Amino acid sequence: MEVILVQDVDHLGKAGERIKVRDGFSRNYLIPNRLAVPATAGGLKFLEAKILRAEQKRVQEKEAVTELEARLREWTCVLKAKVGAEGKLFGSVTRQDLHAELQRAGFQVDRRRIELPGPIHHVGEYQVQVRLHPEVTTTFKLVVTPA
Repeated sequence: MEVILVQDVDHLGKAGERIKVRDGFSRNYLIPNRLAVPATAGGLKFLEAKILRAEQKRVQEKEAVTELEARLREWTCVLKAKVGAEGKLFGSVTRQDLHAELQRAGFQVDRRRIELPGPIHHVGEYQVQVRLHPEVTTTFKLVVTPA
């Protein structure tokens, strides 16, 4: 039976591919789990509609993130930390610290999308990168000052 994959399936193919599989495998596994649709005119229409919806959703997400990216690029984060001799921090600045500061400033950013330039153990200015979307990445300025 010929089917069109709706999602990537390990050892079988990628989404959108038209493949030939055994009838029982398609009837009992692929189609009930919504991993594939039969390769008919209706199945092709279904797949095209799904691809169109996914593209529209991606465009909407990118537009929403673009505004956030512009605001975030202009923002400067100032963190006060306890400092010892020679400007060295007690501890370090972490993603959690930056995420909390972003939340206080009104930015809704996933903590895992914040990329630090390396361990921050000293007072100073740093550029922090944030991946807002697979196609949109921005940086903001982080200033660590003594408390």
